[in-house]
Amino acid sequence: MPYLLALDQGTTSSRAVVYDLTGRVLAHARRPLALSYPRPGWVEADPEAIFDGVVAAAREALARAGVAADQVVALGLTNQRETTLVWDRNTGRPLAPAIIWQDRRTAPLTDRLKDEGHQGFVRVRTGLVLDPYFSASKLAWLLEAMDLGAAARRGRVAFGTVDSWLLYRLTGNHLTDATNASRTLLFNLRTLAWDQDLLELFGIPAGVLPEVRPSLGEFGRVDPAFFGAPIPVTAVLGDQQAALFGQLAFEPGLAKATYGTGAFLVQRIPGFALAEGTLTTLAWLDDGGAAYALEGSIFVAGALLQWLVEGLGLAGSPEEVERLAHRVPDTGGVYLVPALTGLGSPHWDPHARGLLIGLTRGTGRAHLARAALEGIAYRTADAFSAMAGVEPLRRLRVDGGAAKSDLLVQLVADAIGVPVERPADLETTARGAALAAAMGAGQLSRGDALSWWQGEREFLPSLDPDRRQARYRGWREAVARAKGWARWSESTENS
Repeated sequence: MPYLLALDQGTTSSRAVVYDLTGRVLAHARRPLALSYPRPGWVEADPEAIFDGVVAAAREALARAGVAADQVVALGLTNQRETTLVWDRNTGRPLAPAIIWQDRRTAPLTDRLKDEGHQGFVRVRTGLVLDPYFSASKLAWLLEAMDLGAAARRGRVAFGTVDSWLLYRLTGNHLTDATNASRTLLFNLRTLAWDQDLLELFGIPAGVLPEVRPSLGEFGRVDPAFFGAPIPVTAVLGDQQAALFGQLAFEPGLAKATYGTGAFLVQRIPGFALAEGTLTTLAWLDDGGAAYALEGSIFVAGALLQWLVEGLGLAGSPEEVERLAHRVPDTGGVYLVPALTGLGSPHWDPHARGLLIGLTRGTGRAHLARAALEGIAYRTADAFSAMAGVEPLRRLRVDGGAAKSDLLVQLVADAIGVPVERPADLETTARGAALAAAMGAGQLSRGDALSWWQGEREFLPSLDPDRRQARYRGWREAVARAKGWARWSESTENS
């Protein structure tokens, strides 16, 4: 039987998974990735460590599966997005550490561009906002700080996100896919090409950029020196897009929510559109054209449960938080706004802070535990409510470690008022990369892909609409009180 290899390069680890064409997992392997923090707000990684970890994980996974490289018909690559690397085009040697997507060193540049009035122009072209999160300001910083401008103009410097770096090292090709390109602030979502006006805005020579290809298709063959055979790379997707693909959200109105430390919500929409409070991005690009999506970011999800355990000692584990929450039928009017690091979509308020409100003498640990789970569910509803003006949400599929909680998923269904499905395999990012690779190699059709879905449980909304709206009004009031707290607190202390 032919096999598939998925490489999933994440922020803190690299994973490799071997599948057969039915979607069955044969083996997987993982290698950690160390991050460094040389200054406050700076987050970096060693480009060579990124590459070495991916290769080591892939070799181990193939060995565990008992699969030879010449039996692998397609390789799918998925990766942490926005992380920025530069290397010498001739030697392949990294010219600087990789600047991780979490890095905030370029905030002065993006703030200046906002002050100069470029936000609307950038938003309409890219679907994104001016923020250090994305790659363009990181690349501009590297070219200046490392004195690479002249070399870049001579064509010696290559830029790429993590997918481009890995493709260059594995295949020798300087390529990226459209989903990763769409997260750089340099890619026009309407023309599906690098945008010269955006390049000029950030002062970036076009010669440093990789060629953009559809997400499903030919990206080259891996040098046999790495795995023993020239495996074809036939799909590349950013990690959130790969998870959306793995959840088979092929039609508008379908969405996925990945609950990890934070939560990323991505919903398919019919075409390019902007929605206040959310980001517009490419879901993927294939021979059927561009598929678009809206994306919402929730900064704290599983991290809230971890804080209850490690910070407050409320319970001994996240699983115990759920057991505590089951002891009461509701929160007793308590709301917990999980703005521990500000609020993401659709509020985008970095000055918001966590809020616990509605306490009475009768409030106990169980009410706090349930309020925490409800807070994550309501944050999900916040993000999807911003998307509803473009395309109503019809069905949500969840994944990620925190989605193991039955109560959390049920509360999400109650908060958004639509069915929520949980798959048997919660690691849908790698699964999406493998499925896309099989389709990119012509091994599977979109109809065949439907057989890869294996549902574990469906959660139906259990609240009547009036009760749901009443609870959500209370939530919105709590959020309003949490907004701007850090700014107010600082002004009070300084007065």
